[in-house]
Amino acid sequence: MEILRQIGVILGVCLAGVLLSSFLPLPVPANVLGIVLLFALLCLRIVKPSHIEKTGDFLLRNMSFFFIPASVGIMEYYAVVKDHLVLLLLICAITAVLTFAVTAYTVTAIIRLQERRKKKGE
Repeated sequence: MEILRQIGVILGVCLAGVLLSSFLPLPVPANVLGIVLLFALLCLRIVKPSHIEKTGDFLLRNMSFFFIPASVGIMEYYAVVKDHLVLLLLICAITAVLTFAVTAYTVTAIIRLQERRKKKGE
């Protein structure tokens, strides 16, 4: 029953993102609004991590499964993409490296902040 409640919370936030997207005159995708909304709810402690933890962990462990439809879609348009395949692969490689670098920098910065807070508390 707990899993169903967690799925309900996540789907409810997704639905709220869809509703926000339809009412706001901004060109922001509904899924991005849903993620921002979930982040805000977590920051405000309206939703606690324990409310979505098990389902969130399951979704993260199986994230590669969700990329299959996009990959199949790209393969269906291979004739359109084939002329630009090298450029697309180069862009993918560069953005992957940039993502790794930004993630590493962010994690390092957060660890330093946590260590500073820990030293202030002592």
